Amino acid sequence: MSEIVEFLHHGAEQITPKILRGIHKKLPSLKLQFAQINAPKFPHLVEQLEFLADVVEDFVEGVEDNLPYVAIAEAAYALVYSHKDSGLIPSHINHIGRADDSALVRAVLIENERVLSEYAERHEFEWSTITVKP
Repeated sequence: MSEIVEFLHHGAEQITPKILRGIHKKLPSLKLQFAQINAPKFPHLVEQLEFLADVVEDFVEGVEDNLPYVAIAEAAYALVYSHKDSGLIPSHINHIGRADDSALVRAVLIENERVLSEYAERHEFEWSTITVKP
């Protein structure tokens, strides 16, 4: 998992406040796209992506502006990465096309478990349903 964490950190370093605002503007269409993901090998991916989208949205809108920026940047990077069809593993490849997306999202959840679980509790999400399992 350390290579994926390094990949995540490098990607998150590129997320400036201006880029974050741009991602925020695209969140409604990203959420629609994520809802249509069909990845039976990664049954929690859609819910995890929707959760991260809510986290980013609440941060940018000032509802949760106390969250660490690094956690937000990592969540935003995972959202952008998962939106792309061509990642380390192209999304259209049967059975494994979302493995890289799932790994990156799980890395965000694991790296930021404390703050994200606290966020989930404040917003009445059941953290255990936003599992860190594939």
